[in-house]
Parts: sequence; C-alpha cells; structure tokens
Amino acid sequence: MIEIKNVYKSFDSQYVLKGVDLKINKGETLVIIGRSGCGKSVLLKHIIGILEPDKGDVFVAGKNVQGLNGK
Repeated sequence: MIEIKNVYKSFDSQYVLKGVDLKINKGETLVIIGRSGCGKSVLLKHIIGILEPDKGDVFVAGKNVQGLNGK
C-alpha cells in the first residue's frame, strides 16, 4: 500500500504539491495525468524516496520513505 498524507513541496517559494492526500491499496492501479509542470514527477519522486516533502508523510508498505534512500 502507498499512503501520502498532507504532503507539501515547494521550489523557490512556488508550491508544486499542496496538501496532497492519496491512498493506493495493494492490487490497485492508478494513472496520474496532467499538464506539464503540475507535479506528476515530483509526486512519484516522493513515493520512491528521491525527494522529501517540506511537510507531510509518504508511506510505502507501512514504512515512511523519508530517509530510506541512503542520503
């Protein structure tokens, strides 16, 4: 399961993600679509742990992904 709770991310004082909540259960499929620059890649980078949110939490299989990428 993937769970995103109240995630905020900004670059140069411009919010790309603002209060994002999302829950994807095991076996579910989700498609993320949107125009260029709307935050699709930023959201996915949070899920795989490349980026850390300014605020909020991202969990994959019940584990918070912040700090798991070895940085």
